[in-house]
Amino acid sequence: MPALPPPPSGRGATHNAASLRFEQRSEAADGDWLDERSAIDGDAPPLRTAVSIERPRTIITRNTSPDIPFDRSINAYRGCEHGCVYCFARPTHAYLGLSPGLDFESRLTAKPEAATLLRAELCKPGYVCRPMALGTNTDPYQPIERDYRITRAILEVLAEARHPVTITTKSDRVLRDIDLLAAMAADNLAMVIVSVTSLEPETARTLEPRAAAPHRRLAAIRALAAAGVPVWVSVSPIIPAITDHEIEAIVTAAADAGASGAYALPVRLPHEVAPLFRAWLAAHHPDRAARVMHHINDMRGGRDNDPRFFERFAGHGAYATVLRQRFEKARAKHGLDKPSPPLDCSRFRAPGPQLGLFD
Repeated sequence: MPALPPPPSGRGATHNAASLRFEQRSEAADGDWLDERSAIDGDAPPLRTAVSIERPRTIITRNTSPDIPFDRSINAYRGCEHGCVYCFARPTHAYLGLSPGLDFESRLTAKPEAATLLRAELCKPGYVCRPMALGTNTDPYQPIERDYRITRAILEVLAEARHPVTITTKSDRVLRDIDLLAAMAADNLAMVIVSVTSLEPETARTLEPRAAAPHRRLAAIRALAAAGVPVWVSVSPIIPAITDHEIEAIVTAAADAGASGAYALPVRLPHEVAPLFRAWLAAHHPDRAARVMHHINDMRGGRDNDPRFFERFAGHGAYATVLRQRFEKARAKHGLDKPSPPLDCSRFRAPGPQLGLFD
């Protein structure tokens, strides 16, 4: 996760929240959950979200974490409507004085000037090109992107500059930008990672209540691969006694859809995520909640989370070893264990200046 500037007075400081003005909006789920929920539970109202406009001075977040494979990223939004209960980014909302729980899902900030800021930063003398990562903190294709189109604008600047990019998403909305991604991929400038946590609709819907349904994510993998875009599947996070039995099935389905690689990470529960996850377990899986947490604690040295570099993304102990072996065997069986070829940074050129309305 990219490093965030510390708040002036500790976690949950309200200095930023006071300056945010939220505009109410209603949004349907990212996919077809509302149709399915209506058929099961009767009519369900769309999530009501509030959006505040954020105007940062810079848009590229620099990362120096030694266990993360990218050194720069862009997050077009803060908060995420997908509402994944396990999301490690939830605690970042505390820096806005907002809750990592419902506020993270429903009180968002958007950065509409992101593309303009990116253009300016890429034009700076001495800028050294390395792959840009999108989707490292919150999903660049969450429902709000339908209207704001900030991710699209960012991609247009990167395409103009011939700047390589990686995208991580749970949404088939990425296909809206397949024209840009296919053209960039033809020059080895783009790859997409689609996260598939579960193939079981009910599990996915409760874990990730407003993310695209599993079959839509597989369809996105298929369409991207057919367009020549390198696409990997992230079988992450693997949740003991909830999704771990699906490892082989997810890898097989992704391979059948045309994925060229796969990786997996066990669930981690930093800061406020742990109590939120425990509450979710109590509500949806009370019969196995103790067993789930026992396995998680066992993989994390007796804790809910191990924040140490090179440890936070890995699990330890017998249970973690079995999960890792199963995943490695599954991806090797389908040829998804090859390293991804490096994206081409040699084509980079500074983009042209931003033209005004009457230029």
